[in-house]
Amino acid sequence: MNKFVDMATFVSVVDASSFSEAARRLGTTKSIVSTRIRQLERRLGCALLERDRPLRVTLAGGVFYESASRVLHDVRLAEESVQDAQCSLRGPLRISVPLALLARYLGPILSAFADRHAELQLDIDTQDRAISMQDGQYDVMIHTGELPDSSLVARTITTYHSLICASPAYLDRYDIPRHPRDLANHFGVNYYNREPNGMWSLLVDGKRQSFRVRTRLRADSEHMLLEGARAGLGLAILPTFIAGDFLLSGDLIAVLQDYAPQGGQLSVVYRKAVRTPPKINALIEFLSAHIGDPANWDAPLISAGVVASQAVSYKAASGSFNASAL
Repeated sequence: MNKFVDMATFVSVVDASSFSEAARRLGTTKSIVSTRIRQLERRLGCALLERDRPLRVTLAGGVFYESASRVLHDVRLAEESVQDAQCSLRGPLRISVPLALLARYLGPILSAFADRHAELQLDIDTQDRAISMQDGQYDVMIHTGELPDSSLVARTITTYHSLICASPAYLDRYDIPRHPRDLANHFGVNYYNREPNGMWSLLVDGKRQSFRVRTRLRADSEHMLLEGARAGLGLAILPTFIAGDFLLSGDLIAVLQDYAPQGGQLSVVYRKAVRTPPKINALIEFLSAHIGDPANWDAPLISAGVVASQAVSYKAASGSFNASAL
């Protein structure tokens, strides 16, 4: 019987809302996870989970989860403090990465980072959804978008643009919109996490205003939006790190550039500590050096006049923002 292992397994099940997903994250089997939870419930003398669909935490389980999460977090901090005292870059580094950025840009950079630091073990989880940093599952989150205020630390690597894009074939069929009011006559390829109801927020006369576009396709993957736009299904709001190559090749055309959608920042987000672990600082420095500001995906678009250069550099900015928003 290992109380610590059972506790960690329970926290993983709650975080994943699934026995199967918790087993995957822990590198074990669903049956072993189930056995550990049963052992824990027998020892505590109460049910911690209601095993319906969806999986739910009991009142006792919620109380135990909060305490167990704090204990596990403190244990991780204790381990990291020893590693930090040795000033070495070693051990696990758990990173959440946006799926949209991984294949084209961050995959090669993170592989090069791992190659440089042979004693680091990178544990990378790709996400196209909001996550929480408070449960201790990740050491670092690479975040795209705006950063509201919070108790987490955010170090900005660079900024990026978003553009309204369409294929030449679509614009031949439906004409080029000249003003956001024209969107009412157009189809949109919409991102669930930003415009699930087909309302686009654009800058008009210095103010953000909402405009409706007819939804042709919705997806929670920006790569799916890219393919929908390339196929001529409609207009799509795409970040330049996804659309850049296709804008340069002419497969996509940017429209309504005077009414640009809001861009964002690429940031490294982590929990506050007395001293930032050296491996997190090393990751931030490596990303900054290899992405640049302006970002390496924006530089050719700026040269081609597709996007304007940023008047202000946000590189290495730091701040804090609301963890509940993640």
